Amino acid sequence: MGPPRQLTVPRGERGRTVEEFLRRSLPGFTPERVSALLKDGAVTLGGKPVRAGRKLWGGEDFVVAGQAPTPPRRVSGPLVPVLAETADLVLVNKPAGLSVEPEPGQVSLVELLACQRPGFDVGGTALPGVVHRLDRNTTGVMVFARTDTGVEQLRRAFNEGRVDKRYLAVVLGAPPPEGRFDTPYARDPSHARRYTTRIESPRRATLSWKLAEQFPGAALVEISLETGRTHQIRCQFADAGFPVIGDSLYGGEAAVEAARALGRQALHARRLTVTETDSVIVAEAQLPADFHGFLASLTSAG
Repeated sequence: MGPPRQLTVPRGERGRTVEEFLRRSLPGFTPERVSALLKDGAVTLGGKPVRAGRKLWGGEDFVVAGQAPTPPRRVSGPLVPVLAETADLVLVNKPAGLSVEPEPGQVSLVELLACQRPGFDVGGTALPGVVHRLDRNTTGVMVFARTDTGVEQLRRAFNEGRVDKRYLAVVLGAPPPEGRFDTPYARDPSHARRYTTRIESPRRATLSWKLAEQFPGAALVEISLETGRTHQIRCQFADAGFPVIGDSLYGGEAAVEAARALGRQALHARRLTVTETDSVIVAEAQLPADFHGFLASLTSAG
């Protein structure tokens, strides 16, 4: 059960409704959750519940009662290492083989994290707040919100370009020593699950990379992801002729065959930095053992 909140109405809000005021004054709360608070009598003035349509005069002191979030279902699975945390955010090292959000018949990362590290309260549930995602078989740093305030904080940071994301990937071929992709980005009309850079679109996707190591027929690249579109790294490198090894969706048989020793796509979110006005939150995830072993096999093959 969270503590109650007191919200004082500024004079400039005169004439608006209580519901309009609360939607702007409770960061991260969905309109549906605000409506539910009012319907349940959780918003009071002078100890009495207020109606959603009540007109404001300015200067009122509303109290929003703390409510216990809905608990998550109990699940078990691999330990999710916590790399850094604040009162509103938590940065973790995502293992391979886990979807981020719940799927039928599957254990998800958010459920595991909620069970292993209680204390989340987002949207009325005791689950971490998701603002960005990694693919099931991608490992590395992810940041989640602990609270509704954290959700709003992360959304602003992503929208304002204050989140820096760095990846490591092993790709087929021999890419240039460095480069940048700045391309259109759209769903592939010929494949429901794929995206493409080869269709004109108002959406853009950008990233830059540097070559870290060249192997026979493959390369380790360091990537700075700027826009973070769905499948962006996989799609852009594949369209440029350098598919991520192990990526069956964009890389085809050659990419899958090259990942036989790894058994998944060779993509790892190495570091994530969130810059705030008065602080910088940074976390780095070391390469998992299977990725290390795969790089060693490429080195020995050379």
